[in-house]
Amino acid sequence: MSQFQKISNLIDSSILLLKQKSQPALVTFITAGDPIMLDTVQIMHTMANNGTDIIELGVPFSDPMADGPTIQRSSDRAVRAGVSLIDILDIVKSFREKNKTTPIVLMGYANTFSYYKQVFGIDKLADKIQASGVDGILLVDMPPEHDKDREIFAKHNLHNIYLISPTTSKERMEYINSHASGYIYYVALKGVTGAKTLDISSLVDYLPTIKQNINLPITVGFGIDNHETAAKISKHADGIVIGSKLISILEHTPKNQQIEVLAQFIQNISNAIIK
Repeated sequence: MSQFQKISNLIDSSILLLKQKSQPALVTFITAGDPIMLDTVQIMHTMANNGTDIIELGVPFSDPMADGPTIQRSSDRAVRAGVSLIDILDIVKSFREKNKTTPIVLMGYANTFSYYKQVFGIDKLADKIQASGVDGILLVDMPPEHDKDREIFAKHNLHNIYLISPTTSKERMEYINSHASGYIYYVALKGVTGAKTLDISSLVDYLPTIKQNINLPITVGFGIDNHETAAKISKHADGIVIGSKLISILEHTPKNQQIEVLAQFIQNISNAIIK
């Protein structure tokens, strides 16, 4: 058993604590290794220390088809810098030296994990991921019907997180609900990350339908980039996810101001969504 083996997954305990406080979860996403690998641990601590409840750590991929231009650029920078999944596990280990309570989800694409399965075997790969301090896996392009590794990850105390969207049928929601764990990521619009066409009223109207078919916590992402939008959605969801905006801040803020600006933005979102 590794030093990070947990009786209950950190995702469960974090969401349960928030539920007891009647607070939604703030889930924040960055691409690991961007802008440079040495900065990622500091950025993760900045997020955790300023209101983030769950960190989604993007695994860079050469063809991030679900992501908009901002995250695509971020992923491309990390790929060109040679950031690997093993590097990312080392990043998580470094983060865990000081923070043993903030849940971490690896968010990426199936091809990356398939490569490392061939290198290590699925059992050893799952053990490496769990031993680093990761709590969940979200593969954007892996539908549960084809996820052959779900049970192996579950045996290593790693939650399998799946996506649903506005076009997901009731029957498919029920299927996903029965195979997912941790939480469900609801893609709030038809499009890619960072899109600007989020219809908040339609989203709010549709969430009760989702909750009729999903009994896991529901986090909402895609298109949330300010505290007003976050506040409105958080009143109806179990959590909100912000990614593209954070990467945009890192991309467009001078190096010596990045941490301060990022911290202030996350604090503003966190304060806005407290019920």
